[in-house]
Amino acid sequence: MTDGFHPSTPELLAGNAAFARGFDGAGMPAAPARRLAVVACMDARLDVLGLLGLRSGEAHIIRNAGGVVTDDVIRSLCLSQRLLGTREVVLVHHTGCGLELLDEHRFLAELEAETGVRPSWPLEAFADPYDDVAESMRRLHTSPFLPCKDHIRGFVYDVADGKLHEVEVPADAP
Repeated sequence: MTDGFHPSTPELLAGNAAFARGFDGAGMPAAPARRLAVVACMDARLDVLGLLGLRSGEAHIIRNAGGVVTDDVIRSLCLSQRLLGTREVVLVHHTGCGLELLDEHRFLAELEAETGVRPSWPLEAFADPYDDVAESMRRLHTSPFLPCKDHIRGFVYDVADGKLHEVEVPADAP
């Protein structure tokens, strides 16, 4: 019995071969040209470079489920700012996210029942993407590890029309 899954690795390798034939990125610096870091959801519907009008080499793109500002995102941003000179952070969450309205307690309980181990990490489920962006902005503003906090902006990307909607800086953010 098959579940309809077809491994894509051979296609990816063929795609890489075509990419490498026309590759012109040798010598590109590791530091992003726009001194920008973007934190976004891993959702496959988000073409982060495309929706922000960016090209390869212009920004660090940090992605995870929900685009949530976790300890690992703070770690990545800390390195991005302190070692590679980024000065601006843009958050991109979106409508219709899989974490939106997910019953986190139930999911973690089912995972524990199946594996015998309860994860040490939270899922960071949320009810409203705008509120979640505001919370992520608060986390960035209060982190002692990020020296550059003057240019943090947050957005919700609408998967129905492709538009970004800005979330105002929370009142309690410095």
